[in-house]
Amino acid sequence: MIKLILSDMDGTFLNREGDFNRPLFKELKQLLKETGVVFAPCTGKQCERIEELFGPEDAKDLWILGDSATRIKHNGEYVYQSLLPNELGLRIIKKLEEISKEYTIIACTPTAAIVKKSISDDELKIVKGSYAKVIQVDDLNEIKEDFVKITIYDKKLQCFKTREKLAEFFDSAYIVASEAAWIDISNLNVHKGTTVEKLQEMLAIDFEETMVFGDGLNDVELMERGAFSFAMRDGFEETKEAANYIIRTNEDDSVMKTIIQILSLQKK
Repeated sequence: MIKLILSDMDGTFLNREGDFNRPLFKELKQLLKETGVVFAPCTGKQCERIEELFGPEDAKDLWILGDSATRIKHNGEYVYQSLLPNELGLRIIKKLEEISKEYTIIACTPTAAIVKKSISDDELKIVKGSYAKVIQVDDLNEIKEDFVKITIYDKKLQCFKTREKLAEFFDSAYIVASEAAWIDISNLNVHKGTTVEKLQEMLAIDFEETMVFGDGLNDVELMERGAFSFAMRDGFEETKEAANYIIRTNEDDSVMKTIIQILSLQKK
């Protein structure tokens, strides 16, 4: 019996406009309530951005695995987080700035997503698509807090190559290029798979009772945490290979339709 459902957001649950079918979600939410199943967004987006996206009423019961699953937030409170030490994070940022001055570096701390004042309006708009709390500074070396994560956006789509240039940090941080435009850097051995395992422990729910959905390379570990693992048809091949099932695209509302079909059977 399924007790826990986790879904990636961008490219999976959300459509290309960064939104979702709200009437269908209302139907899904009622079914989740009737079956007692927990729903948890598992995403690179900031937890506050997910709360903003769903709205106060729909967000209040969610277990949000946000900031590239480095934190778990439930009903307004953080119940888990794993932080990248400040000194290590600043060394990684220095290396990134040495590699290229053109990256949009998003340095996420428990306080906010921090970017440089020098980024363009277009870059800032992209940042605010995933982060509700954003601060701009002259120099990222001003940051004194530990980091929730460090994210890189590269409009030139060179992130797979950039990741390899960060090889000196592979033994001290988790570094994944989720796609050609994005890299996420978090504390060592902290990713969607390990944080889902933390949530499963908190809720006393096991692998056989878990359903997961994803599309990106940062969802490979997520696929390994649920017996019912679904990858999007247009997802990365590595993610599809790690999944047990393939469904249609995010433009087809496939995540919600699949959940409703399966939970309707479970309800009977």
